[in-house]
Amino acid sequence: MKERGNFGSKLGIVLATAGSAVGLGNIWRFPYMTGENGGAAFILFYIGCIFVLGLPGMISEFIVGRHAQTNAARAYDTLSNGKPWKLVGYLGILTSTIILGFYAVVAGWCLQYVYAAMAGKLVGDAAFVKTYFVTFSSHPLRPVLCGVAFVLITHIVIVNGVQKGIERASKWLMPILFVLLLVLVTASCALPGSMEGVRFLLQPDFSKLSNKVMLDALGQAFFSLSLGTACLCTYASYFTKETNLLRSAGQIVMLDTMIAIFAGLMIFPAAFSVGISPDSGPSLIFITLPNVFQQAFVGMPQVGWVISVMFYALLVFAALTSTISMHEIGTAFFTEEFHLRRRHAAWVITILASALCLFCSWSVGAFDIQLLGYSLMDFCDLLTANFMLPLGGMLACLFVGWYIPRQLVYDEFTNGGQCNKWFFLTFLFAVRYICPLAITLVFLHQLGWI
Repeated sequence: MKERGNFGSKLGIVLATAGSAVGLGNIWRFPYMTGENGGAAFILFYIGCIFVLGLPGMISEFIVGRHAQTNAARAYDTLSNGKPWKLVGYLGILTSTIILGFYAVVAGWCLQYVYAAMAGKLVGDAAFVKTYFVTFSSHPLRPVLCGVAFVLITHIVIVNGVQKGIERASKWLMPILFVLLLVLVTASCALPGSMEGVRFLLQPDFSKLSNKVMLDALGQAFFSLSLGTACLCTYASYFTKETNLLRSAGQIVMLDTMIAIFAGLMIFPAAFSVGISPDSGPSLIFITLPNVFQQAFVGMPQVGWVISVMFYALLVFAALTSTISMHEIGTAFFTEEFHLRRRHAAWVITILASALCLFCSWSVGAFDIQLLGYSLMDFCDLLTANFMLPLGGMLACLFVGWYIPRQLVYDEFTNGGQCNKWFFLTFLFAVRYICPLAITLVFLHQLGWI
């Protein structure tokens, strides 16, 4: 078999893997979840969950991927000596492909809104902006073309391989994303009355804590880091044996959390400045925020135009860093298991994701495609978020914590005893007991049982 690619630098490892986690979950889901759950108290609990659940879960997938140096399905198969644990890898690959399909729909909307913002089509009152979104998303062709175009952009990156494709794209996309975010945060915090939004985000009110808030924070931490999608396992298979797993995971978690908080600092000060409720929910990006930009910069229409374009460009870059990782999971699988050339394997995933994107887009727009009482897109979201991701994350932790030999886990975690050995027992306790319990709570909460 042709030698597999590897990331060429430590910076490439951090940026590419952080890019897999940083996406619309940070820029879109995190702010509206924070708004719905009372602000700073939610964030504090979220940060705690990131370190309690996120770090051990991430390192667990790193250990499997780096040790096996192959795609997720074969990695679990190799480490379990052909036992049914290999199904964990298959579950992750299936989950990521489904997510890529419906995620491309929302990414396509972002692509359209970059054009709409540049063309000045988002100028009008809240009712006009809502009508614009409904009209666009209901069109039988336009949103499909945008979604498929996004998948094709992702495809171009993937066919260029690990270093020349994924790593190179990440080294461009992540700094651009960060610069755009800083500019937008600065502009938002400079608005009159914006400090109310900053206080909402940074000054905790612990009276707002509840079981729901804490479990929502736990769930957001889980989904924000791409746990359970086989993404981290796949990317870790491109790590060198010298990569410090604990340090890399810590850097990725810090970067992911920082971008999520900056996203809140970008959105809430502007929203409070014009009197928009922070709990506007999932409609925040496509319906509420265009009106916020207009009101916030009413005396400076050109500034408002620039901010609007930059914001939707930011969403496109954030979405692309995630779609790249989700595409790579399936591409690596088909390349290695079916001995396909990389470009051919990439086309398999591109076609599958584009087909799912087509039907998901139609299900929330032009046609009423339902499954078990949900639109196809909502069903895919529910299936992956509420069932497949928690199950995959749970099984990965149990596999590393209880099944594979402890010496193997120790060697990978410490790079053969060269680093991090004082943290090994803490990691092992977390991955054996704390992570499965936390993921079980998320799972039961998503089912509505607690």
